[in-house]
Amino acid sequence: MQFRNEYYFLSNMYPCKITFILNDKSYTFLSAESAYQACKSPVNADMFCNLNGYEAKKLGRKLPLRTDWDIVKLDIMKIILNIKFQNPELLHKLLNIRGEIVEENNWGDYFWGKCNGVGQNNLGKILMSIRDKEKKY
Repeated sequence: MQFRNEYYFLSNMYPCKITFILNDKSYTFLSAESAYQACKSPVNADMFCNLNGYEAKKLGRKLPLRTDWDIVKLDIMKIILNIKFQNPELLHKLLNIRGEIVEENNWGDYFWGKCNGVGQNNLGKILMSIRDKEKKY
């Protein structure tokens, strides 16, 4: 499954408002990726609010990471994606891919995805967890 065309909504780059509290201040970002990148360097969060996911990812590579990033990044992604799928339209689309294994990776990221069948697929696991939790209600 590629996060393109009908599945683009699964991508963290998909345009959708994400309101997130960071350091006791509320921020609204233009995508899940923008919110995620802001969390890497919370003192610079304001810089990410008006960036699309692609711009945010580019900026995020240039800024210093918070010291506990490797410890908190998975939980932060879970929080952000749970916020994203509070949007009823996006949740409906997610629920409509029931029974499918969600995994995508065209860039060789073995932590968030899979490449040639190898990888942890953490992004897909989070998405399937949200989907499966919501299907029960």
